[in-house]
Amino acid sequence: MNTTISNNGLPMLPQPPSGQGSSTQNATGTAGTEAASGATGGDDRVQLTDSAKAMQEAARTHSGAEVDTKKVEQLRQALANGSYKVDPSRIADRMLSLESQLKS
Repeated sequence: MNTTISNNGLPMLPQPPSGQGSSTQNATGTAGTEAASGATGGDDRVQLTDSAKAMQEAARTHSGAEVDTKKVEQLRQALANGSYKVDPSRIADRMLSLESQLKS
């Protein structure tokens, strides 16, 4: 399974052009052989925690959802004219629900 990791708002580091010796470069981006850099090849692994897996699944579930532009516009207008009401107990309930989902 391949997963794309975004930069989370951090500046992007320069990347070498694809197909130009990316397998023989070490962490500093300088060219070298496996023996010189001490790399063993395909021993890199990533293990995701259960929380990370749950977050990944939640993102996958909503990634194909369509945006209800009519509802978005209604909310935008309610915020602009000050008629949007915040329900603190509803927010708290949803936060607790999310936390319980992440723990399991």
